[in-house]
Amino acid sequence: MKLVLIAAALALPSGEPPFRDIAAVAGIGWKHFNGESPDRFLVESTTGGVAFLDFDNDGLQDLFFVNGGETPRGRSKQPVRHALYRNTGKQRFEDVTARSGLGAAFFFGMGAAAADFDNDGDTDLYITGYPSSALYRNDGGKFTEVTRQAGVANQGEWGSSAAWFDYDNDGLLDLFIANYAEFSFDSALRCEFEGKPTYCAQTAYRGRPSRLYRNEGGGRFADVSVASGVAAHPGRALGVVAIDYDGDGKQDLFVARDASPNLLLRNRGGTFEDVAMEAETAYNADGIARAGMGVDAGDIDGDGSPDFVVTNFDGEFHALYLNPGRLPFRETTASSGLAALTRPYVGWGVRMLDYDNDGDLDLLIVNGHLQEMIARSNASVSYREPPLLLANDGRGRFTKADGGPVFRTGYLGRGMASGDLDNDGWIDAAFVSLNGPPVVLRNQGAGDRWLGVRLRGTASNRDAIGARLTLQVGARRLTRWIAGGGSFLASHDRRALFGLGSGASGELEIRWPSGLVQRVAGLAAGRYHDIEEPRRP
Repeated sequence: MKLVLIAAALALPSGEPPFRDIAAVAGIGWKHFNGESPDRFLVESTTGGVAFLDFDNDGLQDLFFVNGGETPRGRSKQPVRHALYRNTGKQRFEDVTARSGLGAAFFFGMGAAAADFDNDGDTDLYITGYPSSALYRNDGGKFTEVTRQAGVANQGEWGSSAAWFDYDNDGLLDLFIANYAEFSFDSALRCEFEGKPTYCAQTAYRGRPSRLYRNEGGGRFADVSVASGVAAHPGRALGVVAIDYDGDGKQDLFVARDASPNLLLRNRGGTFEDVAMEAETAYNADGIARAGMGVDAGDIDGDGSPDFVVTNFDGEFHALYLNPGRLPFRETTASSGLAALTRPYVGWGVRMLDYDNDGDLDLLIVNGHLQEMIARSNASVSYREPPLLLANDGRGRFTKADGGPVFRTGYLGRGMASGDLDNDGWIDAAFVSLNGPPVVLRNQGAGDRWLGVRLRGTASNRDAIGARLTLQVGARRLTRWIAGGGSFLASHDRRALFGLGSGASGELEIRWPSGLVQRVAGLAAGRYHDIEEPRRP
């Protein structure tokens, strides 16, 4: 079935792979720097974020890359800077960092979260890092740093991934930051392998509570980490995705954590309760907390409920949790094929995306080890590792697909984001590799067997984060969400994209974050549709 659908949906020039790295030819010359030094500070190994965002509202997705920074003995020959690339169309990008207000890296950078936090129509940007983070307000294409005024510095913390979401359904986006561990450049831990410095195990670092900031309007936020219950669960958090997993209209959080139990924070109407133990997503079957890095959510098996995928360390397997509509979740890491396919990899960024537009969500995963000398102790594992493109058969079982030369090349992959760079309806992606140039993957599929939707909230937050969209395609119902966060250190194209395969599109149902249900018929395939939330009388 899968091969038939691919043949119908994915039209490629003869001999062309699904993806091609266009970073160099597109004019993207930025390079990542992580401050690697003989001290082997663990912060060096986890940096490198990326965001898709249309910062200038011209209808094209632009790219923002987050740099790391210097360490006491890891100095850069050039100023360490982030980079904003404006999409000028025709697979070309212009470096507009200097005039954007985003270039300066005044802390050690990690990831990015892009959203319109003030509902003014411009996409703003939050950059996480150590020992603080920063909020940049977009003022018509130029960014102004407003961290202190907003009260969202996350001061003294090692912030990793972040997610914008409206946890109290007041129409204003709130901010969750996944904090990692206690850390200081002044008190470095020392570990060696065969007499050479190496990164210490993550368990040598005490985990920290994550943080939740409530948007109070007027550009101000309140720290509600304690009052909401978020701070009650310290641990080494790395990835986060916000989605309503139980369909009660409130946005929940799945937090992937590194040798700390994963969290599934159910939103109880302003406070959060961790139900990961009940959901059986906290530990593996042996009761061991895996080294969770990235996480994403979507409907893998086509039943209308959001499932979760988590990337882990080599030998632990990247995990898949199917949502039966009640707790517990059903872990299908082995039966889905993920265990066999991901055994030797250390996974970071992960996205559920329909790369071949057949209607099923596939998996794109970037990998890369921490320890340069790992092959000396484990011959089955490499330091630089290839990304994985895993094709879904529609029932949640995966096979390895050859995405092209990039998928046969080793990288130190970290943050990875996805979006449609050329508005052709075929999902693209970009990821950061430690101390190297980024990879920008253009999807080379062609054809109009797709339908795209861009939502604009009125009573809901303007980005419609938290919306659920269900499209009738022939006899199938395809469900997509506008989620907050997702992957690792990344932010994504907010548009919903439906691959139609060989089916005909029917009615689209939108459940807005405000609770309003809207139905739209007659949407044409092969284009994006702008839909604004109806205003209540």
